[in-house]
Amino acid sequence: MHHSKWILLTIIIACQLIVVLDASIMITAVPEIGRTLHMSTTSLTWVHNSYILAFGGFLLLGARTGDLWGRRKTLSAGIGLFSLTSLLAGLAPTAEFLLVSRACQGLAAALATPAALALLSASFVEAKERTRAIAMYSAVSAAGGSIGLILGGFFTDFISWRVGMFINVPIGIVLLYLVQRFVQNTEPRTGRFDLWGALTSVMGMTSLVYGLVQAAEGGWERTAAWIPLAAGIILLAAFVLIEARAAEPIVPLRLFTSRHRSGAYLGRFLIVSGNFSLFFFVPQYLQSVLGFSSFEAGLAFLPFTGAQFGMMYLIQGLVHRFGTIKVLTAGLLLASLGTLWLSKIILAQAPFFPHMFILLAMMGIGSGMVFQPLTALGLTDVDARDAGAASGLINVAHQSGSSFGLAVLITVFEAAVGSDQPSTLQLAEALSSSVLGSVVFIILALAAVLLCSLPSRRPARTQAPKKQISGIL
Repeated sequence: MHHSKWILLTIIIACQLIVVLDASIMITAVPEIGRTLHMSTTSLTWVHNSYILAFGGFLLLGARTGDLWGRRKTLSAGIGLFSLTSLLAGLAPTAEFLLVSRACQGLAAALATPAALALLSASFVEAKERTRAIAMYSAVSAAGGSIGLILGGFFTDFISWRVGMFINVPIGIVLLYLVQRFVQNTEPRTGRFDLWGALTSVMGMTSLVYGLVQAAEGGWERTAAWIPLAAGIILLAAFVLIEARAAEPIVPLRLFTSRHRSGAYLGRFLIVSGNFSLFFFVPQYLQSVLGFSSFEAGLAFLPFTGAQFGMMYLIQGLVHRFGTIKVLTAGLLLASLGTLWLSKIILAQAPFFPHMFILLAMMGIGSGMVFQPLTALGLTDVDARDAGAASGLINVAHQSGSSFGLAVLITVFEAAVGSDQPSTLQLAEALSSSVLGSVVFIILALAAVLLCSLPSRRPARTQAPKKQISGIL
């Protein structure tokens, strides 16, 4: 790989790392943020959700912006806005100010991320280089969440949770310089922004998550839960209709004509729904039941992170030898078994070492076998005109999955805990139930991947998918 390509890949990976880190860097700081800004446990979920919903909701519009404005211009705008809003979030004097700043961070990330991934797709076309680049990108995307837990815990215990936001500013300034120096801009295209499509997708997902959080807080019988849930379903249905009729949709429905791509998007959504929720619930167990500090709770994810990064160096050989579907199946089975066992360990209130240590490493290996193949399948045989939309969909599935999964499983937690001041046993039982819910999401991800990889019953259509994805499956 040429020197200039290494620099370009470093820019892309660094950009992806800071936006993924910011999805989790606040989690180990949640108790301290609650005390500092006087936020309840339920309202604290919005520290994560306000960022993720704006990120996932506007990603498709961000991908379209990159196509129309040019990717360098869009990437620069996203990084600059991300740095500014990170500074504002770190300075937040109130809960409301923090949540608005986090939502603006999400919007900035939605501009930068698809532009970066589209640059990767367009710049690394040779098979070996492309596979290596996607593996590194996927490893950072998957492991960034656990790295954020460690950094967030360190800053919270030894400096301040606000530093987790401030560090984005100097990183952003360096990235802006490198983008202007080494990234060539694509030619802007004439076209339209599918604003209605973007708004209905953002409002639909936000309504769904808001309804689930309301159900967790006050029960399913509340109209405050059912009305936003119904509105979310209607808005998402309207989004599909808009995309089907729009002259220039942010999500061309032709991207779903490939069952392998469709399975990759759905599988990613489901695995992240289960996987990311662990980053929220396991630190609660470590801090509230085992008495870990914020930093110690973050460090506890080192076996997960280390195993996941280690798989980055093995995944290419595994896919080459066994094929994408077999590697995906093995990884999802390993992740689901490890998560199931973890729920039993939490219920028993077992010590961290060796039980949880081994399980987190096992789950990290499983996750490390999943994300690179899913990314490759999601970009398989995508036309150049749809590169931005396809990269946007990959990230939409990732970010929306984390928000949706947490919203669903927080309702499981609240239903199981049954008290405003639970005992240690009640808390462990509720956390165990939530982790068990993660297993369900991971198993559904496995089912989605397997169903979408089955050969067609029609002989005329059996050969086309195999030809389209030759060299990947």
